[in-house]
Amino acid sequence: MYTMRCVQLKTILKFKVMYSKLLELISQFSVVADTEIELIKSSFKPLYLTKGDFFLEAGRINKHVGYLNNGLVRYFVYKDGEESTFEFTKEGEFIADYQSFNNKTESIQNIQAIEDCEILIINNQNVQNIFNSTENGNLIGRLIIEHRFDVMVNQLLSIYMQNHEERYTRFITQYADLAQRIPQYLIASYVGVKPESLSRIRRRFVKGIS
Repeated sequence: MYTMRCVQLKTILKFKVMYSKLLELISQFSVVADTEIELIKSSFKPLYLTKGDFFLEAGRINKHVGYLNNGLVRYFVYKDGEESTFEFTKEGEFIADYQSFNNKTESIQNIQAIEDCEILIINNQNVQNIFNSTENGNLIGRLIIEHRFDVMVNQLLSIYMQNHEERYTRFITQYADLAQRIPQYLIASYVGVKPESLSRIRRRFVKGIS
């Protein structure tokens, strides 16, 4: 009984930390009233993914936006029969396929955990409820959804407009703090080359800044 109570207490404390981080992020963009805090808490539900699990698979409709409280995910599509990674998202950021979520259409993206993840998820109905039921709902909703759209557009454009060296430079610039957390084969997938080619690009990059 004592052990069970300890586990329950740890779970409650973990939930409080998860919601506090989400609310802290939202409060940077909007003043949040007490009633709005309770609505946000009741609208987001916890989800846990183990490394390798999928938040979203291609061919399915994205039914939730997630706030990544802890962990790391990657976005990838299949290109010429191979996986092509085009984004990494870390804790403190939102995850979703905006177009699929907003339009209720099948996604072409895959969102996969590359570390164990703690996520708070919200469905479309509850997003709309926040839009309509809170004084600053529109601003909060824009934070939750439009951020994903902007990131997605910028990442997809870079795939078609940058060469391999430029993609690697973009990775180092944008994900410098994640380089030790992301396996080399996934970095190669992001750059669009084989792992052995990535080694050559890295050597040229190091020479270029030395």
